[in-house]
Amino acid sequence: MQSQQLVIASGNRGKVAEFRAYLAPLGWEILPKPEAIDVAETGETFIANAYLKAKQIAKATGTWALADDSGLEVNALGGAPGIYSARYGNSDQARIDRLLQELEGKADRSAQFVCAIAVADPSGKVVSEAIGICKGEIITEQRGDHGFGYDPVFYVPEQQRTFAEMTKPEKGKISHRAIALEILIPQLKQIWQQDH
Repeated sequence: MQSQQLVIASGNRGKVAEFRAYLAPLGWEILPKPEAIDVAETGETFIANAYLKAKQIAKATGTWALADDSGLEVNALGGAPGIYSARYGNSDQARIDRLLQELEGKADRSAQFVCAIAVADPSGKVVSEAIGICKGEIITEQRGDHGFGYDPVFYVPEQQRTFAEMTKPEKGKISHRAIALEILIPQLKQIWQQDH
């Protein structure tokens, strides 16, 4: 029996590896997105961008495709940086600096990481979706040297640590991506069984 192929609609090797680890129990062959294919993220929400990427990558490759869009929403900033999280500055440090500057003097520092995932079949039809949310707050100083992006300033009160102070397996249990995948994996198992 040939293993089912699933293309991860991302050029980010770290993200592809993360998905490969999560999805390993399903027995799918996880492939990175072909470099030649680029999808413009023109959606106004995380789930709209995930849909765009999943549909286009599935059609272009003729295989199943999984796409995610994720980012940080800060309540005091009206949900910013939101879908522009990766474009909030030209480096992780620049993005963190801008965020802390914009939050200066604000009492409400509550925030959440959101991850929206869509899976499309080879025809480009989205057959499954999930949204995961991890709530926390933005602290004033960076802590920890694991992770990437906003992890050093994203503090999770129940864990009493920032994402950057957690090991990969620790973050992997509670992150927005882990929560979305927890919802998605049972759906994928069902699709895989129907397909055979």
